[in-house]
Amino acid sequence: MGIISHMKEEFQVIKERDPAIKSPMEVLLYPSFRVMLSYRRAHKQYLKGHYFRARYISQRAARKTGIEIHPGATIGKGFFIDHGSGVIIGETAIVGDNVTMYQGVTLGGTGKETGKRHPTIGDNVMISAGAKIIGSFTVGENSKIGAGSVVIEAVPPNCTVVGVPGRIVKRDNVKIPRSDMDQCHLPDPVQEDINVLQRENSELINRVLDLEKAVRALTGTMKE
Repeated sequence: MGIISHMKEEFQVIKERDPAIKSPMEVLLYPSFRVMLSYRRAHKQYLKGHYFRARYISQRAARKTGIEIHPGATIGKGFFIDHGSGVIIGETAIVGDNVTMYQGVTLGGTGKETGKRHPTIGDNVMISAGAKIIGSFTVGENSKIGAGSVVIEAVPPNCTVVGVPGRIVKRDNVKIPRSDMDQCHLPDPVQEDINVLQRENSELINRVLDLEKAVRALTGTMKE
């Protein structure tokens, strides 16, 4: 596909998702467009085994745009990064079609795995600013990841995830009660610690009240 075809396709993608764009020529100014042209070239070199050449192309693009896409990553059609500064996409990441990302997003690995160590992002997923998706698991299609969220476990399709660590708050556009959070297999260590402290505090208060009653009863007996 030539640069004119790329421009037309990218313009349609950006026009759908960014109301700020007014003309096809503006596509040339978008970091997302520029980095994707470089990524497609680098990815071809990577697949041919020309790893240094592929990394050289991707690193030049990263310096110019602030978006770092490893040439080994697999990215589908209709991919759009809004603003884009600080986006990092790891080597074994797989990104489906029509995915939208915002600035500061990371598709990273844990640093302890080999082989497939980065996330797989399904079709039509939106990942908001500053979100971090870390590990080799899948974020299901049509899901939304809230700004600043840290996702460390798989997300089913059609879900909305927020928080640190990420918790599913909607599934199939239906709110999920907090009491049902465990069923989504997305534990929240901070909330669990708070719950434990609340239970222990209640137990301590009850024990103090019982001791006070015992002391008053003992004092009354001694006076008699």
